[in-house]
Amino acid sequence: MTKNLSLRAITIAASCLALSLAHAAPAAPTTASTLPKLVVVLVVDGLPNEQVQRYRDQFGQGGLRRMLDQGASFSNAHQAHGVTVTAIGHSAVLTGAYPYVHGIIGNNWIDPVTKKSVYCTEDTNYTYIGEETKPSDGTAPTKLKVDTLGDELRYATGSRSKVITVSGKDRGAILLAGKTGTAYMYMEKTGNFASSTYYMKQHPEWAQKYLATKPQDRYYGKTWAPLLPEAAYAGDAPEELNTPKPGSHNRLPYTYYSESGEIDAGYYASLRVGPFLDQLTLDFARAAVEGENLGRNPAGVPDLLGVSLSAHDYVNHAFGPESKLSHDHLQRLDRMVADFFSYLDKRIGMDNVLVVLTADHGFPNTPEFAQTQHLDAQRLDGDKLMAALDKHLAEKFGVAKLVQAWSLPNIHLDYALADQNKLKHEDVENAAARYLLAQNGIVDAYTRTQFESGAVQGTHINTLMRRAWNRESSGDLMVITKPFWYFGTGTSGTSHGSPYAYDTNVPLMIMGKRWIKPGAYGQYAEVVDIAPTLANLLHVRPPAGAEGRVLTETLR
Repeated sequence: MTKNLSLRAITIAASCLALSLAHAAPAAPTTASTLPKLVVVLVVDGLPNEQVQRYRDQFGQGGLRRMLDQGASFSNAHQAHGVTVTAIGHSAVLTGAYPYVHGIIGNNWIDPVTKKSVYCTEDTNYTYIGEETKPSDGTAPTKLKVDTLGDELRYATGSRSKVITVSGKDRGAILLAGKTGTAYMYMEKTGNFASSTYYMKQHPEWAQKYLATKPQDRYYGKTWAPLLPEAAYAGDAPEELNTPKPGSHNRLPYTYYSESGEIDAGYYASLRVGPFLDQLTLDFARAAVEGENLGRNPAGVPDLLGVSLSAHDYVNHAFGPESKLSHDHLQRLDRMVADFFSYLDKRIGMDNVLVVLTADHGFPNTPEFAQTQHLDAQRLDGDKLMAALDKHLAEKFGVAKLVQAWSLPNIHLDYALADQNKLKHEDVENAAARYLLAQNGIVDAYTRTQFESGAVQGTHINTLMRRAWNRESSGDLMVITKPFWYFGTGTSGTSHGSPYAYDTNVPLMIMGKRWIKPGAYGQYAEVVDIAPTLANLLHVRPPAGAEGRVLTETLR
């Protein structure tokens, strides 16, 4: 009896469901009109989110403020890996992957076979087009082990979608472009933007015409002066913390010239520090939009434009994020972005454009400024530390040169030498780790054995460091400095690369009227969430290594 009633109930339920479906509105079909015509991914190199929050009231109406007001912005977004540098951060944006998967473990690292330093995008099989190319120059994404969102977009559209990237740094363009996009990068010796033979044999006609106008020469003798009234900079660090140096300048106004008095390589290199490199990058991006007809694809499929703005990183390295120069540069960058959005609005219509803005890493304050805030902040000479470590291991085990190479925070031990002397790898690792932990400025040390055995667990920082360690490429030891310390020498400037919030917390903003709900979001988010979110909106497969989540709270 019970069985018969159950079958009858199932039959009735199925009939009701069928009737309900028959009268339900049909699902909206996926059409080209529901997709963005152009996805723009902006990466501001070296922009900590705290600067966006600190200076937001001074932004104009059309740039970062537009994204904050009309888009979704996350205040608690992070580059969620433990070695926060340019190459790793750019790789995260459109792969959605961490270094242990995507394979980019630094700007440079030690090749595990040759024990020589390699650069993240070097590949001697390719050269820059029309430019001098050195063996260590970045020319190809060969070392990137996974694909990107752009690669998946091109796959889904039968390669009809165009993916173009441009940056002041080769790694900024190449690691956004992925395997099948096209990257253009700034050439420090000529001021040109060039691609490489990985992508094409020669530049397209639009690029050749643009480069022939030599737009980079127009800034010779020009001055970078404060944009805002002097009172606007009252909260910045005292300029006296940056001691003026003979033959250089670290004050505003800042004039661009060369020692030779001619437009030369020295002048083109000097453009990296300040707003003119970013203006040139955005100008080239406009030329690419027009030359490649981005956002007006005749196949009716979306295109992707990646723009990495490099100069803020150079400014922060030189002067610190607390400086007047960094403050003013961000304000100028905001106005440049506003102009670029205005251009896209006229060219394509911003209602047809989906924009993401983020950064590859944040920045700590200079040690000199941090010390005025009563913080324990110093630079740590890594070469001296490694020499002392090698000496200690030699004294303990009676074997010299057990420390084979390093590219901090990674340290490589000579396992073959240890084997020859019948030393257990774990014993050497542990002795090295104990020594490092006893040194001033070092807060933690991890060994290969710990990583491979899964022992690196528990804390948030342990998670970040585990993600940053790649079994094939990383060192046999990884070290972390104390907060506000970093590996470096000299008496000015600052650097990044730690798992601390000042290096990981970056802006994450998404704007697109048709797809994104505006608002300030306090939820934890990661930069690796960008690729899955864009894949969801573009109706394409997520990149192979993606581990981020779709930011569903922002979607209409």
